[in-house]
Amino acid sequence: MTPLLRKFLGLNWVLVFTMLGLIVFGIFSIYGASWMRSDPALVNKWRDQLNWVFIGLAVFFVVSLIDYHWVKWASIPFYLGALTLLLVAEFKGIEVHGTQGWLRIPGGITFQPSQVAIAAGIIMLAVVLSHLHQVHAIFRNHFLRVFVAGAVGGLPFLLVLKSGDLGSALVWAPVIGAMLLIGAIPFRYLIVIILSGTLILPFAYFFGLKDYQKKRITVQIDMLMGREVDIRNEAYSAHNNLMAIGSGGWGGKGFKNPDTLNYKGFISKDTAITDFIFPVIAEEHGFRGSFLMLSAFLLLLLQSLFVAFYAKDMIGRLLVVGVVALFFAHIFQNVGMNVLLMPITGIPLPLISYGGTFMVMVLFLQGLLQSVWVHRHATENEKPESSGMQVDHLT
Repeated sequence: MTPLLRKFLGLNWVLVFTMLGLIVFGIFSIYGASWMRSDPALVNKWRDQLNWVFIGLAVFFVVSLIDYHWVKWASIPFYLGALTLLLVAEFKGIEVHGTQGWLRIPGGITFQPSQVAIAAGIIMLAVVLSHLHQVHAIFRNHFLRVFVAGAVGGLPFLLVLKSGDLGSALVWAPVIGAMLLIGAIPFRYLIVIILSGTLILPFAYFFGLKDYQKKRITVQIDMLMGREVDIRNEAYSAHNNLMAIGSGGWGGKGFKNPDTLNYKGFISKDTAITDFIFPVIAEEHGFRGSFLMLSAFLLLLLQSLFVAFYAKDMIGRLLVVGVVALFFAHIFQNVGMNVLLMPITGIPLPLISYGGTFMVMVLFLQGLLQSVWVHRHATENEKPESSGMQVDHLT
């Protein structure tokens, strides 16, 4: 048996089939959300998604079979390249759904650099937290490691936030937090960071958010408190999404049912296949279908944590935890904003929502995760990278 075939057979196939099942369901859901549109471009979005899936799967299998330790050498150019794309998008980008951070390349293809930046950020943070202390003894100081990690994550966060993409910016917080927790940073530092962030929140709300972003938060609070809101204006999407989810009942209204709110146009045709695809799924397939989809996501996350548990070095463990945190943040925010647990922000549902750049980046990160699993035995006899550092989580 060749080493390449051995690696291929050694993939975590439970994770692979769970991922493929979600992708198939996502394409089916995109078709169910757009088949009734008069615009042929929207009707054929599921075909476009299928093309992106094929590209993403090719990336997935290539990355899965390559030793993940290559990220130690590719992290800096990948990270700097992502920052460059964010800067270009800031000055020469095009606006899509109120977000400036999109770039158009020859062939009429648009992509979102913020999705590339989050992947580059996870890789860079993993390298910093696992190898920075080996550069010089001074970086064994926990404060310096937190400072460098904060700078690595904070710079793309600010650039993405400035472009108006609040949803993509917010996912940085759980990703950085989870990776700091696994990266041998003591709890006392993490508690100080959390408390400092809590103190900054009021200032960020009043001075950092735009008026329409503030309105989304106040509308959500008003609806939760039972106060009167204008469902024809600022509360339009939140109200109709909630109505669609609730009207689905246990079994849903069925596929291609003309009695759905989505068919009648109460859910935006442009976002029904992206940010608001969960209300479409809940209306068509009911609580039963939504529960099965969320159960598949739970299985995906648990299997990913299983991979992190068996990772044999710190960099592999950090890569997996970063990917898990990113997935959890996207799932929680996307579903939460449609059931009034979170304010509405533009953020897709992984493997389900339409989006070429996001699909390729998600499959790229899943490939990294599989690489950690496939190559977990290669480092069994190596000395742990965290040796020589004081691992102090309890003080």
